[in-house]
Amino acid sequence: MAAVTGTTWTCYDSSTMTSREIYGRTLAELGKTNDRIVGLSADLAKTTAIVHFADAFPDRFFNFGIAEQNMFGAAAGLAKAGLIPFASTMAIFACLRGGEQIRTDICYQNLPVKIIATHAGISFGHAGTTHHCTEDLAVMRSFANMTVIAPADGIETSKAVRACLDIEGPVYIRIGRGFEPPCYENENYDFIPGKAVEMHAGTDLTIICCGIAVLQSVQAAKTLLEQDGLSVRVLNMHTIKPIDKEAVLKAVQDTRRILTIEEHNVVGGLGDAVGSVIAESGKGCVFRKHGIQDEFSLIGYAEDLYAHYGLDANGIISHVRRMMGMEFEADENWEDD
Repeated sequence: MAAVTGTTWTCYDSSTMTSREIYGRTLAELGKTNDRIVGLSADLAKTTAIVHFADAFPDRFFNFGIAEQNMFGAAAGLAKAGLIPFASTMAIFACLRGGEQIRTDICYQNLPVKIIATHAGISFGHAGTTHHCTEDLAVMRSFANMTVIAPADGIETSKAVRACLDIEGPVYIRIGRGFEPPCYENENYDFIPGKAVEMHAGTDLTIICCGIAVLQSVQAAKTLLEQDGLSVRVLNMHTIKPIDKEAVLKAVQDTRRILTIEEHNVVGGLGDAVGSVIAESGKGCVFRKHGIQDEFSLIGYAEDLYAHYGLDANGIISHVRRMMGMEFEADENWEDD
């Protein structure tokens, strides 16, 4: 990839760059060939890494100060004028403080505003519960016309930012704050919005996950194979909306046990999206949602919080082992439904 603001980089540098850093640099690169792209910030250009775009294209960047509602309203106006606004702030400020403007100004008109929300989930753990965001998937997926994406790492963040340009309406991309270890060895895989990626093959149970939970789930699946002889499928459901119904139902058919893992409240997020697909299908299976169990998250460093809430590989292994002891109702006539 080309040099941006004096720094040469590729997606393979994700081992030393955060997802938000890769986002900022990817956007700056895209700005070179697409002059419709404009950047918007609510006084968090450096924090969200959109500063790379701002430095490269100062005439196409707008800082609204600590005024998220104004920023999203202006983003709608810029989109109506034929531009493609990328609006960046922390996830908690986007989905709650700017929620009304996103719903009414952007989604209602189905405008091509791309919202890149950083510090999502509990990734900003030590900043306190007010800066955690475990509600955004629920909020954003409830807005008509909104596409919701939660990339697994920096490589996938770059792919998602590029792909969102081809989506006509609004897009919400959720990324973390700090160092997110890479899931992918390289970028040689197909990223298609709305299509899950199988990260680990399996027939005994399926883990459906997104964001930081993907790498931990893959590690858990490898350990379970080595220690327990369990064959665990891992699906990276990077797109929460529209969800890949086909992948979900194939997992139900093949494994009959589904565990969802998300760095989000279990109410309204990935787990509920998957559960709705299963319920509407009429197919029976063992199903469990794992994430933040409908509570406000504790304060602490992100890694400690992941361990506390069982979002690390050890926690996921424990959940899988418990689920393997649960029985599902056998039905030999599934195909008659």
